[in-house]
Amino acid sequence: MKRQVMLVLMTTLIMIIFTGCGANKNINQNEKASEESLKNDALETDSEVSKEQGEELLTEPTPTKAAEETSTVYMTKDISPEGLMRIYEALGREATGNVAVKIHMGEPGGNNYLSPDLVKDLVLSVKGTFVDCNTAYGGQRASTAAHLQAAEDHGFTEYASVDILDAEGSTSLPINNGKHLTEDLVGSHYENYDFIIALSHFKGHEMGGFGGAIKNISIGFASFEGKNMIHTAGASNVTAWLNTKQDDFLESMAEAAKAVVDDAGDNILYINVMNNISIDCDCNSHPAAPKMKDIGILASLDPVALDRACVDLVYEAPKEESESLIARIEAKNGTHTLDYAEELGVGSQNYELVMIDE
Repeated sequence: MKRQVMLVLMTTLIMIIFTGCGANKNINQNEKASEESLKNDALETDSEVSKEQGEELLTEPTPTKAAEETSTVYMTKDISPEGLMRIYEALGREATGNVAVKIHMGEPGGNNYLSPDLVKDLVLSVKGTFVDCNTAYGGQRASTAAHLQAAEDHGFTEYASVDILDAEGSTSLPINNGKHLTEDLVGSHYENYDFIIALSHFKGHEMGGFGGAIKNISIGFASFEGKNMIHTAGASNVTAWLNTKQDDFLESMAEAAKAVVDDAGDNILYINVMNNISIDCDCNSHPAAPKMKDIGILASLDPVALDRACVDLVYEAPKEESESLIARIEAKNGTHTLDYAEELGVGSQNYELVMIDE
């Protein structure tokens, strides 16, 4: 009897042990399943966050390597034909082949545009051609014939030939990663040139806040249709006068500049002349009289760094001279053009200013 009781007790004990092991196994499996579930939930959450971040990246340009680089900007205080030649030579990039010297030849009535006597030595040394495009706002440079007449009246044809690039229509340059534009419509004669010297008069601008290298290669190279596309942020190629958001217009200028920079590659350089610095553009037939003293000539292989350096020099000038131009730049949010151009990889706002004067 005792033996039978002992056998029953041992059997019961063994069953309890095995049952407990099974229970522990089930508990472990349940804990593992719970951990897997939490892990999957976390992965799904991470996926949703990544998707949201990806959507943001699709709508906002990613800062590029250019924003981390430092570009060289050369400067001379000698605003003369000799100073202009020295600043060109300091860049170390020779303009060869059929050279387009992109310059604003001035709206009749105005007198702040770059003098042909100042730029003649440079254009002659590279056997260049003065080039520009017709306006989209009317004025006395809205047609090729009138534009050529203005160039002659202002003395440019005395030293070199003049080519109105959109005299025979437009050609398209692609724009990569633009928010507003997919193409830049430039004057069709653009394709006839091997090298570009973007020779810009730095000054204020009624719509952009300021005008320098970025404006000169974007609005300046754009045909009638292209100018309209930039001014309307891609909404129209027949009129520039839509209720376009200011930042959209500024960003469209940067996108058009990117098209030219990408197309030209190493066959382009940029020079800004800081003299006769009015708050108004050279397209104004009655611009405000300059209040700032002449500053100098600056040049770079990076148009963003060049314009940034010029803007900084305006801010560093005596307040009584610069306050009206600064007010215009800030009223139009002008430096947003440089911020967005930097994001697009056009250039960097980080620069080293190198004086070449002895």
